[in-house]
Amino acid sequence: MLRVNAIDLYYGAAQALRAVSLAAEPGKVTCVLGRNGVGKTSLLDALAGQHPVSSGTITLDGSDITRLSPSERARQGIAYVPQGREIFPLLTVEENLKTGFAPLKREDRSIPDDVFSLFPVLGDMLGRRGGAREETVYRVADLELDRLSHRVTRGKEEIMLQPREFRLLEYLMRHAGQVVTRTMLLENVWDYHFDPQTNVIDVHISRLRSKIDKGRATPLLHTVRGAGYMIRESAR
Repeated sequence: MLRVNAIDLYYGAAQALRAVSLAAEPGKVTCVLGRNGVGKTSLLDALAGQHPVSSGTITLDGSDITRLSPSERARQGIAYVPQGREIFPLLTVEENLKTGFAPLKREDRSIPDDVFSLFPVLGDMLGRRGGAREETVYRVADLELDRLSHRVTRGKEEIMLQPREFRLLEYLMRHAGQVVTRTMLLENVWDYHFDPQTNVIDVHISRLRSKIDKGRATPLLHTVRGAGYMIRESAR
């Protein structure tokens, strides 16, 4: 049984988990439900050893694993499972399947037949790359962001951005034409898996808008009221 007893977890001075307890019993499915920003990812990070807890305990079959490293927990069977397309795009399908071999003895390192029974298509794709090549340059209208050179231009003008502003613009341009929520920005630009209840996003959006849109006939960064933000060529 995996048991969590009254754990607290902090990101700096901000507390993400407060006295959280749960038990996951063998033979049962345990689900953690909650709205965005309440700490679900922080809890999973604590279980996998990706972020230390400040108090409380985590035990597996009666053994205290609270201070074990992620690799030590993986050897005991606790690890993240990739969601959606979150795999290694430059590795082949076979190599991705074999990434779970690290904690196994050499003689046990074989892909179970059950994998191909459940997903027959994988047998024909073992030598194929796991994902398409990732873009290095994003463009929206006359705005261009080069991820390799960390250079942003609009038209012929170069725009100087601070590192966080660059990361924010990169994420928005990667999802051009889509509404990006505050939670998505907190998790992917600030690496927060909870809502710190501050105006940090509003401040950075305002600064970014003043740099890429001020004095331009066509604004590209739009606020979608009640939803989030969007980079697109023209307002709708």
